[in-house]
Amino acid sequence: MSLIPATILTGFLGSGKTTLLKRVLQEAHGQKIAVIENEFGEENIDSDILVADTTEQIIQMSNGCICCTIREDLRSTLQLLAAKKRKGLLAFDRVVIETTGLADPGPVAQTFFMDDEIAETYLLDSILTLVDAKHAASQLNDRQEARRQVGFADQIFISKTDLVAQDETDALIHRLKHMNPRAPQKAVHFGEVPLSEVFDLRGFNLNAKLDIDPDFLKEEEEHHGHDHEHGAHCDHPSHGHEGHGHHHHHEDDVKSFVFKSDRAFDPARLEDFLGAVVNIYGPRMLRYKGVLHMKGTERKVIFQGVHQLMGSDLGPLWADGEARGSKMVFIGIDLPKDIFMQGLEQCLV
Repeated sequence: MSLIPATILTGFLGSGKTTLLKRVLQEAHGQKIAVIENEFGEENIDSDILVADTTEQIIQMSNGCICCTIREDLRSTLQLLAAKKRKGLLAFDRVVIETTGLADPGPVAQTFFMDDEIAETYLLDSILTLVDAKHAASQLNDRQEARRQVGFADQIFISKTDLVAQDETDALIHRLKHMNPRAPQKAVHFGEVPLSEVFDLRGFNLNAKLDIDPDFLKEEEEHHGHDHEHGAHCDHPSHGHEGHGHHHHHEDDVKSFVFKSDRAFDPARLEDFLGAVVNIYGPRMLRYKGVLHMKGTERKVIFQGVHQLMGSDLGPLWADGEARGSKMVFIGIDLPKDIFMQGLEQCLV
């Protein structure tokens, strides 16, 4: 049986996760989707499109999609679904896990790598994060969970942009880009998103693509950091707190930085250094990814990680005439950029 793709849907309370999910479930895409909800919130999936099987807490919908609440842990729910699929009791093509608005997606993502049975059955495709444009500024200022959700994302959907001025949306886009330059951003209205932007994004694939906006890199290197004032429309509740003031991207504890070099890495030194930083800073390292130029191989080396879990793989051959170099992005909470940059520099040949 081929691996079942899984998508983690996260976002702060009221950001529109359930709206997006309903759209995805009701569209005529011919896919049978199993939805795992951490809890049915106050706005749960419409009961009129559900057929309840209360003993199992698994609810079949009229179009063949399935919903289940998590009573125990995620692992046992995933195992139960897989077992039912194997026995032909349930038919579904993929899984979507909707986290609670306050959840940290990290442990949810780690379940797919740490548990052998889950890893042999499911393939984690991506983490989607919804950000509510109207309340994002105060949520990002005041709640670390909201910032973590942005840091983990493979794709960011911004909802409710119609309720705020364009310059507020622009400021939000800029801020999110500094927290997570890996994730494409897209404004969505009432959950209307083409399925191609929701499924099969391969955010956890070890592939040779590391899409970071080149202007973002240039801006980082020039250190002119864009400290623009938010202007008169700024109404952060955080203004009442001492020292919060105007929140620019550089005051967020979730930040990203990029390391680039055209010199090759020494494999043993790099492995020792990455092992050491993951050991010390792992809980604060949300997502990290890189395409590496390593001494002793004609192939690109692709690596990525979530918290303390790190994996690497040989990628494609360096093409003839292609400039060889390494590019790594780290997204985390208050990571000491200088320690990382100096340490990586010392791992070069």
